[in-house]
Amino acid sequence: MKKQNVLIIGAGVAGMEASQLLTEAGHKVYLVEKESLIGGQTIKFEEVYPNMECSTCMVSPKQQEILQNENIELLLLSEVKEVNGTAGEFKVKVKKKASYVSLANCIGCGACYEPCPVSLDNNFEEGLSKMKAIAVPCAGALPNVPAIDAENCLHLNGKKKECQACKEACMFDAIDFSEKDETLDLEVSAIIVATGFDMLDLKKLSQYGYNQKDNVYTALEFERLYAENGPTEGKLILRDGETPKTIGIIHCAGREEQGYCSAVCCMYSTKFSHFLKHKVPEAKIKEFHSDLCIPGKSHQKFYQEALKKEIEFIRCRNIQDISVEKKNGSLQVNYQNGNIEKNTFKANMIIVAPAMLPGKDTKNLAETLGLSLDEKGFFATKSNELSPIATDVEGIFVAGCAEGPKDIPDSIAQAEAAVGKVVNLSQGKINE
Repeated sequence: MKKQNVLIIGAGVAGMEASQLLTEAGHKVYLVEKESLIGGQTIKFEEVYPNMECSTCMVSPKQQEILQNENIELLLLSEVKEVNGTAGEFKVKVKKKASYVSLANCIGCGACYEPCPVSLDNNFEEGLSKMKAIAVPCAGALPNVPAIDAENCLHLNGKKKECQACKEACMFDAIDFSEKDETLDLEVSAIIVATGFDMLDLKKLSQYGYNQKDNVYTALEFERLYAENGPTEGKLILRDGETPKTIGIIHCAGREEQGYCSAVCCMYSTKFSHFLKHKVPEAKIKEFHSDLCIPGKSHQKFYQEALKKEIEFIRCRNIQDISVEKKNGSLQVNYQNGNIEKNTFKANMIIVAPAMLPGKDTKNLAETLGLSLDEKGFFATKSNELSPIATDVEGIFVAGCAEGPKDIPDSIAQAEAAVGKVVNLSQGKINE
């Protein structure tokens, strides 16, 4: 191979793992991430099942290694726009948005946030809190350097050109309004796609009352509600100011519509019950499901521990038959247990676990890379091989949830396998 540079698209756990391993194998890595921070969805979690390990403690060392590794060129606020060539000689164009904040000068003090007059919904916090037009999305974000939202910045969008409140508040001359977007031309030998996942928009499933009734939360909203670095600093305070005492957790929302099981919902929903019992031991919790997916050598024990905490798992005839309504000031889950008559459960909090979907930019990126998608919209792998790594384009591999729903260990394992493919390709052993 003529070139030993590798492009990795996506800086979640799979992309970070692949980046580190490739540099250990002597490659230079261009790590492209569309957000202003690295870590992917995993950094939204407080703990991960089945051992209830601290997610931040697990991911932060990897983030630091990425930032300090001189053989990894991290391209934040960036997207791949064009790919030409073949394995060993790919030519790639990457559009890098201006952040308007100097990585070299900024010390992450946050003095620029408060003076900003623009307040926006914080998408990282699932809209549970506000953020300024210049900010980092959450406490502990890495890199701890803010970016300016040019679309909403009064100075940059021209609505109030004289506004330079953030620049005036910065003592380190880190704000640079003259910074421009740029297009980078890269030459790489191989590409790994690790773009992660999105969640089904529950507003499309009106039966659960999401966005219509207070205190109905998505899985990711609950993750942030529980997280110590989240909008409530880990305090379980509902939208109405109350503490949850009776909670219904609905599995598999959208599974029938999407036509597949997301494989992780049952386990993370069980994790939520462990969370709730830890913060509110007296809480009454019912988990509603049509079947349970409990794979893995340690997951059964995790489920059994939940049963010991008097968490009730209710098997419903069909998950589509479950609905949520508001009666007498309380949320009410309507369900049918097997073939028995319909039942109800009154709760003051509902958590709904939606289906995992391909990242929203998957289709456009597939067209750019010349890749196929499978029938569910994830990146397709070679149909004539057992490996879920190789795509139909030699030299382009896929890892993590870009290929399909999976948990963190499986995402990392797939990243390691993708690295093995890249190393073999660089040594001319791709067909061995």
